[in-house]
Amino acid sequence: MAAGKEIRGKIKSVENTKKITKAMEMVAASKMRKAQDRMRATRPYSEKVRQIVGNLSLANPEYSHHFMVKNEGKAAGFVVVTTDKGLCGGLNTNVLRATTTKIKEVQAEGLDVRTVAIGNKGFGFLNRVGAKVVSHAIGLGDTAHLERLIGPVKVLLDAYEAGEISTVYLCYTKFINTMKQESVVEQLLPLSAADMQAGAGGRDWDYLYEPDAQTVIDELLVRYIEAQVYQAVAESMASEQSARMVAMKAATDNAGNVIGELKLVYNKTRQAGITKELSEIVAGAAAV
Repeated sequence: MAAGKEIRGKIKSVENTKKITKAMEMVAASKMRKAQDRMRATRPYSEKVRQIVGNLSLANPEYSHHFMVKNEGKAAGFVVVTTDKGLCGGLNTNVLRATTTKIKEVQAEGLDVRTVAIGNKGFGFLNRVGAKVVSHAIGLGDTAHLERLIGPVKVLLDAYEAGEISTVYLCYTKFINTMKQESVVEQLLPLSAADMQAGAGGRDWDYLYEPDAQTVIDELLVRYIEAQVYQAVAESMASEQSARMVAMKAATDNAGNVIGELKLVYNKTRQAGITKELSEIVAGAAAV
């Protein structure tokens, strides 16, 4: 058995780790509520923009924006949203696994891959696997800011408009509830007519345009893409804090179990030492 001093040192070390994980759990719980509020606040805007875009696409069937036209480009684009920090369970692993699977499917079709990394974990992973990272945004903090996301994403949008990219995919973690987050890989471009009509809710609307319908649709579709990316980042941040809180709670509970086991071993070791000393004393007394 290990010496009692060694076991006491291990117990002290695990207790210090338990204090850290407990503090991280409480911090993540506080940030989680704020992140969920921000994520839920953006959903109505994203849904409303989609609804208006759907209405406009139905009201002007003779005009198709280039975001709704499939290109014959020789590459596919991926916007990969991950976290900047770790210690959040399998959150990043799951979304990166789903992204890797989709990338392999695209490459099997003979297409090149261009990626935009949002989050430090995804940026590091894409560089390690040798993917072509055309732009990135890291160090976003606890709050997503649209102005920091527009630039990196616009690189892929410009390449799509130029006909270099045939499809753009958005990869992120969707927040379901505190205990469940889902990895999502969805097509961002081209926008399908079916998606637009679903956003319109089956109703036929007409609008007055200023200056003209084409200009309004062009600007609105860009805002729609930006809203989708921002919503994905907000969902990912809410998922991150939820996953970190759950992971740190599990770590705290495991540390408590380890401390209990180490104390049991320590007590057995101490009792064995006392029994040995008593046996030596008895043996010495009997010899005298």
